[in-house]
Amino acid sequence: MSTVAATDFADPFVPVGTAPGIPLDEIAPWATLAALIAVILIYFVSTEQGAYALFDGMYVHEFVHDGRHLLGFPCH
Repeated sequence: MSTVAATDFADPFVPVGTAPGIPLDEIAPWATLAALIAVILIYFVSTEQGAYALFDGMYVHEFVHDGRHLLGFPCH
């Protein structure tokens, strides 16, 4: 009868060493998309209906009004 130690590194199901890194070409498109969405959200929260407006009326301003104050952007 053989006994197996708790740290038997010959076992193929026990991972030993470092995991391979994620290639940059797989991360870059998602990072670019996340950055673009973040810039658009920052624009709408900080600037829309303030100094510059893409849409008529105050709908966007009223929608993000509380978030604007929560993040420290003055609007009035």
